[in-house]
Amino acid sequence: MIGALLEKNPRFANWVYGFTPPERGTVVLVHRRVYIVPTALGWLYALTLLILLIGSINYALSLGFALTFLLAGMGLVGMVHTARNLARMAVSVGRAEPLFAGETAQFRLYLEARGDFDRPAILVRHVHSRSQMVVDVPPLGLAEVVLGVPAPRRGWLPLGRVMLETRFPLGIFRAWSYVEPDARCLVYPRPERSALPPPSAESAKGTLRSPTPGNDDYAGLRAYQFSDSPRHVAWKAVARSEDMLTKQFTGEAAAELWLDWAMLPGHLTVEQRLSRLAGWVLDAERTGVHYGLRLPGIEILPARGEAQLGACLQALALHGGA
Repeated sequence: MIGALLEKNPRFANWVYGFTPPERGTVVLVHRRVYIVPTALGWLYALTLLILLIGSINYALSLGFALTFLLAGMGLVGMVHTARNLARMAVSVGRAEPLFAGETAQFRLYLEARGDFDRPAILVRHVHSRSQMVVDVPPLGLAEVVLGVPAPRRGWLPLGRVMLETRFPLGIFRAWSYVEPDARCLVYPRPERSALPPPSAESAKGTLRSPTPGNDDYAGLRAYQFSDSPRHVAWKAVARSEDMLTKQFTGEAAAELWLDWAMLPGHLTVEQRLSRLAGWVLDAERTGVHYGLRLPGIEILPARGEAQLGACLQALALHGGA
């Protein structure tokens, strides 16, 4: 009931949790952000102490009083250590690698113990997906946590809210805190496996050209592309003009293929078009041709390599402001 109330009132939830998402940079769990309550075992422990206290009063048992107050003191010490195990913990995030829709994003979090004592049994759980991991953080050290978050659709996937919890050392108290780092992962459209478009006679759209520059005979210079090998860069020409130029050689196949939004059948939805284009981009990269991408309002010139692949897939993932 309380959780539903907090979900319906984000501002109230932010006031309760003590932060406004998303949180940038390293997040430090100050004491006011750490909450602690007894567990079910803790309430049973308290009930046992109450019974011991009543019995000691009724029968005037000195040893009963001693045992009762000893156990109560142990419980209070355990409460302090439970809260201390989580307080002043620093949480930061690493880079999440892009993936395709339908896969699971791997978000990396780093827990730093800002103290000269270890912090055992820290549970880290993603609130929505329930993905979780338990780690021990060494004194003045780091521990890495990897949380798997499902990526059902393309676009930016934010990490969302993460809970840190501990019940160390006695298990009779539960301390927890929430963080929501400013972390996100790029999700590409789910690729549709289909044959690449056939060569077209049009020169502007969908044309497959096969000039044969290669590695045998020098043929001239062209503008540098990120996928070009550093061995083919014309360094002397670069020194003279300060423009990055690449040597061209005859005999090397350099087919160019345009992957055009307008080439797709009109009955396909936007998401189906993006999925088919994503499949074409992967196939074109695999076959080694120079390929370009045309989307409404976007044109990526033909090239190949990891940079070209990433640029085309990112354009597809973010099409329409996703």
